[in-house]
Amino acid sequence: MKFERIKGDGRTKARTGKIITAHGIINTPVFMPVGTAGTVKGVFHKELEDDIKAQIILGNTYHLYLRPGLDIIKEAGGLHRFVAWDKPLLTDSGGFQVFSLAANRKITPEGCTFRSHIDGSKHFFSPENVMDTQRIIGADIIMALDECTPGTADYNYANKSLTLTQQWLERCLKRFDETEPLYGYEQTVFPIVQGCVYPELRQRAAEHAASFDRDGYSIGGLSVGEPAEVMYEMIEIVNSILPGDKPRYLMGVGTPANILESIARGIDMFDCVMPTRNGRNGMLFTSEGIINIRNKKWEHDFSPIDPDGVSFVDKCYSKAYLRHLFISKEMLGAQIASIHNLAFYLHLTNEARDKINEGVFEEWKKRMIPKLMCRYES
Repeated sequence: MKFERIKGDGRTKARTGKIITAHGIINTPVFMPVGTAGTVKGVFHKELEDDIKAQIILGNTYHLYLRPGLDIIKEAGGLHRFVAWDKPLLTDSGGFQVFSLAANRKITPEGCTFRSHIDGSKHFFSPENVMDTQRIIGADIIMALDECTPGTADYNYANKSLTLTQQWLERCLKRFDETEPLYGYEQTVFPIVQGCVYPELRQRAAEHAASFDRDGYSIGGLSVGEPAEVMYEMIEIVNSILPGDKPRYLMGVGTPANILESIARGIDMFDCVMPTRNGRNGMLFTSEGIINIRNKKWEHDFSPIDPDGVSFVDKCYSKAYLRHLFISKEMLGAQIASIHNLAFYLHLTNEARDKINEGVFEEWKKRMIPKLMCRYES
């Protein structure tokens, strides 16, 4: 994998670039739709490629490991072939999912024992077998195993957790470097920078991760309960240390406003379940603000979902029709909302990229954020 930085904004830390992988080029900043179990929920690949224009999608190691299982993925020739996606793929390590199973897992220096949320069966993740698992899955970009602490964790817990994450990172990289890809193309592994909300821990984590000189770096453990301004402070600390010639991936973040603020602080890659999860529940993100499509106020509104027309669904369907689908509990409603939200997120990061290249990102961001955070008023 290679990263080429193209242009900086000048007034902020925002920059554009491109990541070159075996399955194609990713232009940054980029939002990556989440395909947890090998599917972006409710969205066909044709829509992902043609309308949403996704450059890369994610898979989740924990979920894919449990179902369909590694034997089937390997027999299929890797996740790209299994899900019929020939563009770049990224997998997280499964650490966040495992550590969210607080009542059903046990962490030791060796790794983490956990019980499946599907059938209660017992499993074990170690830094070594998580690397082996992601070799079998075959994503272009894979993650080191880490422990994700909640934003409310006290200093002592966060410090011990970071020490464990750093030890696991060293073992992950050793295992990755002594193994080979399985499907004839190269993979790369990103360290994950943890440290909770404590500046000295974030600094220590970033310095440790940067010392391994990898192709890119991830920032984890943010947007997990801490205030947004604290998240931005942690990003600034970490990005002041991580090398500027490598991509930076902010994991699991977040709202459209979070994304623009993080781009301004030097983040290149994002993922979040919010566009599809919130879409399935009737929340839409638009250029004029947030819509709860279930509200009665949209019952007679035959205007497009988004006046900017960020996707084909905006040209085809009105707010009144989409509300009808949700109130009637028709599956198409959740599908339309998911497609629209993903298209909006991709449109937003694409527009951010254009504004950075034009040298007007800061002014544009200041105009956009108040609209993105408000309720849409017809």
